[in-house]
Order: sequence, then structure tokens, then C-alpha cells
Amino acid sequence: MRKKLLRIGIVLVSVPLLALLICNSLINSFAEGKTYSSTSEIPKNQVGLILGTSKRIIGGQPNPYYENRISATVALYNANKINFILVSGDNGSIYYNEPTTMKKDLVAKGIPEEYIFLDYAGFRTLDSMVRAKEVFGLTQVTVISQKFHNERAIYIAEKKGLKAIGFNATDIAFESGIRVQLREYFARVKVFLDLALKVQPRFYGDKITIE
Repeated sequence: MRKKLLRIGIVLVSVPLLALLICNSLINSFAEGKTYSSTSEIPKNQVGLILGTSKRIIGGQPNPYYENRISATVALYNANKINFILVSGDNGSIYYNEPTTMKKDLVAKGIPEEYIFLDYAGFRTLDSMVRAKEVFGLTQVTVISQKFHNERAIYIAEKKGLKAIGFNATDIAFESGIRVQLREYFARVKVFLDLALKVQPRFYGDKITIE
């Protein structure tokens, strides 16, 4: 009886672990060669899509993921590797509005307001990528986030018919971002579940032309 319970326990632990490793490996392999960390090397696209995150973390401290994405977007724009910026993030309540906050900071960094477009319904990465194609009419895009996030976004985009490359914002030390890194493994498993179940964005809406 004990041996049988042990075997069951091993299966219950190993199967989810194997799924985590396989999904992670598939996304890494798919995105290989499609992300860039240098403005001199990345190809030009008309639109850069910056993926939203909170400006501050719990406790009110600045969120380095946020700050580094803003800096990466400004660097890409100043290097003339994008002409327009689509900010996609969560606008779930009147007290929390990622796109508007990011736009304000981008404008403060010198990017003209008329070149910035907002997607208020980017509640998840899947929503952001699908809406970039279906609502904003994009056929190709440069995704701006940390490398691990870009890889997942690129995989989703390509599976949804949107050609994507990524510009990697500076990451943070593993020790400081371990919770985010661990959460990413589970997010990658969910990518395959969402694709298998044909999950759709929460909202679509009227089409918007970026020009």
C-alpha cells in the first residue's frame, strides 16, 4: 500500500513539473532569435507595443519592471526603430489605469502625445496581442517588455497571426524577481491551455487605426 501511494505521489509531482519544463522549453525555442537587447540590432517596425504593469509594487516602492519598460520604449523610439507606440494594459477600475499612467511617463520623457495610442483592455498578454491585430489592425509589431515576457508574447502573437519581435527591457536580479520568474513558468503552461481552449480577449470593440 505504501509503495502504491508513493508511486501515485511521484506521478502527481512529476507530471505537473514535466508540463512546466516542456511548456517553458517550447516557448524559449520558438522565440529564439526574435528578441533583441540592442537598438542598433533590432529591425524597425512601425509600432512598438509596450505591455503594461503597475508603476509601484506593494508598499508603494517604484516597480523596476515598469521603469525599465518605459526606458526601453524611449530608447527604441529615439533610435527611430518605431514610429508609434501602443500602450496595452489593465484599466480595471477608476483607481487603476496602466495605459494612462504609462502614457504620461512616456510624454514626460519627450515622446509626442500624438504618437502614443492606448489599449485600455490589455488585461492579459493574450488580450494585448490579439487586440493589437484585431482591434488596432497590426500585422507586425515590436513587443516591449522583459525578455521572459517578450518570449511568451511572441509565441501568442504568432499563433494568433501577428508577426512579432521583442525589445528586451532590462530585467532585475533573480533574487529580487524570483516570484515573477516562478509565476512565469505557470503563465507559460496557461498559454497552451488558452490556445487549446480557444480563449478570447475579454473585450474587442471598434477598430482603431494607428497613424
